[in-house]
Amino acid sequence: MFENSLLLKQLIAYILFFFTAFSAEAQYYLRGEVTDEKGIALQRVKILLHSSRQLFYTGPSGGFGITTHTLYDSLTLSMEGFDSKTVRVKSDIWQNITLKVLPSNANKNRPKLISVTKNLNQTSRVKWYIDNETYFQLVENDYVNADKYPNTGFSLNVNKASYSNVRRFINMQSAVPPDAVRMEEMINYFNLHYREPEGADLFRLESQLTSCPWDMEKALLVVNVNARKVDLSRIPPSNFVFLIDASGSMDMPNKLPLLKAAFQLFVKNLRPIDTISIVTYGGTVGIWLQPTSGAEKEKITKSIEELTAIGDTPGQSAIMAAYTLANKTFIKGGSNRVILATDGDFNVGAASEKELEELITKERQSGVYLTCLGVGMGNFKDSKLETLAKKGNGNYAYIDDLKEAEKVLVKELTQTFYAVADDVFMNIQFNPKLIKEYRLIGFDNRRDAVADSTIDLEGGELGSGNSVLAYFEIVPGSDQLFKDTGPSGEKLATIDLRYSLCNDTAHLRFSWDCPANFTDFKSIDKELQFATAVAMFGLKVKQSKYIRNAEWIDIHNIAQASYDPNVFLQAEFLQLVDKAEAIYSRKKKKKSKSDD
Repeated sequence: MFENSLLLKQLIAYILFFFTAFSAEAQYYLRGEVTDEKGIALQRVKILLHSSRQLFYTGPSGGFGITTHTLYDSLTLSMEGFDSKTVRVKSDIWQNITLKVLPSNANKNRPKLISVTKNLNQTSRVKWYIDNETYFQLVENDYVNADKYPNTGFSLNVNKASYSNVRRFINMQSAVPPDAVRMEEMINYFNLHYREPEGADLFRLESQLTSCPWDMEKALLVVNVNARKVDLSRIPPSNFVFLIDASGSMDMPNKLPLLKAAFQLFVKNLRPIDTISIVTYGGTVGIWLQPTSGAEKEKITKSIEELTAIGDTPGQSAIMAAYTLANKTFIKGGSNRVILATDGDFNVGAASEKELEELITKERQSGVYLTCLGVGMGNFKDSKLETLAKKGNGNYAYIDDLKEAEKVLVKELTQTFYAVADDVFMNIQFNPKLIKEYRLIGFDNRRDAVADSTIDLEGGELGSGNSVLAYFEIVPGSDQLFKDTGPSGEKLATIDLRYSLCNDTAHLRFSWDCPANFTDFKSIDKELQFATAVAMFGLKVKQSKYIRNAEWIDIHNIAQASYDPNVFLQAEFLQLVDKAEAIYSRKKKKKSKSDD
């Protein structure tokens, strides 16, 4: 009896040991999906598994699968723009987890401001129609009382599409739609006055106070932001997905054939560590070229050459396919970018700017950047490409000829495709003792954004080696401001640059004091003089009320005295000014005759 009792105890001990050992080695597969409150799947949500302290991320469809040794566990989920959430989970049950949008981000998909001006007035004006092209209606920034509103802010970006698009109209001997003229893109097209940041600094800030060539009672303040150049030999591997519009609307010499030549130029600079894929859409969406090493240039070039234009334009499904492919080939710590090349004429699926905003805002969470390359005329959708680039955390260029393609894809390769900072915007606090009023030139807001009354600023991407110039017209508070020595001990303004490092949500700051360093316009740096001529040209073709006193000859003379004859684009600008004068002078004469 005693022996039987002992055997029973030993058997129970063995059974307990077996189950303990089994549970210690057991593996469970914790699966689920993360969505927002509307049921839309969220990708790249960060998931912390508490039992192992390991990090995981949701996939393109919002799903996740995690191996764990415990039946019961807990997760913390976090994502930019959403409330973090900690949940208890049972590992053998499918998890449906919903994240709530932060209150401050509830309006994230509404039109955003790119500059903040407190007393902005909306003026009515005629809406231009150029064939079937679309442009956002813009509201020019007005003068602001510095005593009442000393602080202003604006987004920095590297878009340069407006200048080449304006050039296209002028070369066609056509007046330019005023809303096609985005002043900051005109001024920064030439990447003027670049100065390398000092030491380990990511940015270098400078400013110049000078006289205003079109209104001698005012001054100009030029703020210059320079981003550090990346060392090409140290650039991490790149994952590029070409998303090429090969629909029927692209069957014109200045569309698909131009893009094919442009991408073939780009391919020449690829490295063996880079990966290239091609997604096309024209009738159907498909992977034209599977992920291929940059070492296989002949294969990539041949694939591009074989593209033909046919069918309708399913832009929505094409964008989703490109992002899915970019995520499958995602290079952690590398440069991941979709390059969309199109005339913007999406006629299947999401087509409106609002629908595209919602689509691309969701896709950008993956950490993949978006560059838009626009081509063509007649049905060119500038507004759609501008929307996609801004919401896709990227940039936008318009290619009107092969020289422009070479500029964007070869000469300015790092500026276009390698960002050094995200969500970059600037705050400036003016000194009302020295400044009575100020007006930011460019960085104008969309009419629908202003009407929405939001003061949310939408930051921009800043590329490697980029020089961004921002111009302010200044109404001096004292004649002392025009003295070369400047007011003793007084600073003109304080600049606060805010930004995030790529794929990092933490905001960083770079501050700098603007000196009252007045120098007569004829004595300032030649590149700043040339940039001022470009600003005057932009205001003139925009038919802005703020430059009515300036004549075309004034613009020509400033450009003639300051341009670099060795730079083709600067020499070309002089010709562009003369062509524009002929167009607008002829238009003015016709208007005078009709008034008679």
